[in-house]
Amino acid sequence: MRRSHAFQIAMGCFLAAATFAATDARSDAPGAPPRQVTPSGPGFAGVYGQMPVSQAEFISTPDQIKSAALSAAPTAIWETLEHGEKVECLDCISVVAPLLYDANSKNREIAAWWLRRRVFGVFGPGEVYEQTLQTLASGTNPVNRAYAASALGEFLYAPGIAACATAITKDGDARVRAAAASALGRLNDDGAGALTVGLVDTDPGVRLAALASAARINSFSGVSMVASLTVDSSGDVRRRSIEVLEALHAIDTVVAVASVAQSDADPRVRAAACHALGTFGDSSVVPLLTKVSTNDSNGLVRDMAQIAILSL
Repeated sequence: MRRSHAFQIAMGCFLAAATFAATDARSDAPGAPPRQVTPSGPGFAGVYGQMPVSQAEFISTPDQIKSAALSAAPTAIWETLEHGEKVECLDCISVVAPLLYDANSKNREIAAWWLRRRVFGVFGPGEVYEQTLQTLASGTNPVNRAYAASALGEFLYAPGIAACATAITKDGDARVRAAAASALGRLNDDGAGALTVGLVDTDPGVRLAALASAARINSFSGVSMVASLTVDSSGDVRRRSIEVLEALHAIDTVVAVASVAQSDADPRVRAAACHALGTFGDSSVVPLLTKVSTNDSNGLVRDMAQIAILSL
């Protein structure tokens, strides 16, 4: 009997707590009427119910889009264009398009993001997208050509692949080639081998951009070319190539990476190599890592080798 009575008491407490929680969820304060959250009626209430106006997402008007685009203020531009994602405004396009060549990278990014969502006025003959292709192909200002390449990456539209591939192989300015290599990563395409060309570019900035894209695209077949960069003249390129090999899980490059771990002149590169060896899963490198963990002159490298051993 006592056990049954205790159960009844427990159930009573549970039901009381559940009722209180439900009442609290329905009300702003004890005893207050339920807050209307279901949309009801015309205007704002028809969409948001009784939600305070300050908590509702606003939709940018065409005038606000134009004003923000002309302001050159990154925060205002970003907020206004983001809230104008689905606002069709043909007059706004000619005001937003110049932001593709703005000195502020965030302005360029959000401008391309907004423009690529237009149903009309961007992708037709002679319109913004075609103008961007032409700027990359034949613009006289290399900075604008680089910005055009970046914009083509953000537009996520297939014709940009061939345009960026051509820029990697033919443009005389390293800034343009690097931007084009980065854009191919955004477009998830190697540009019919152009990205591999970028990996052997004379400029280390282009090689770094190509490496970043190689790690980003879904199907990259130039792993052997990435592995060759583990002995590049630039320490940054060597380190990034190892990070890419690790990201691609290129376990067949374990010999090349192991050589770097014990002999590269840059401790950052040796540390990256040790980390990669720990992820490849090849226990044959344990003796080498053990030697590095005790003999390397750099404490970070020794620690990274020890961590790699524990991972294998």
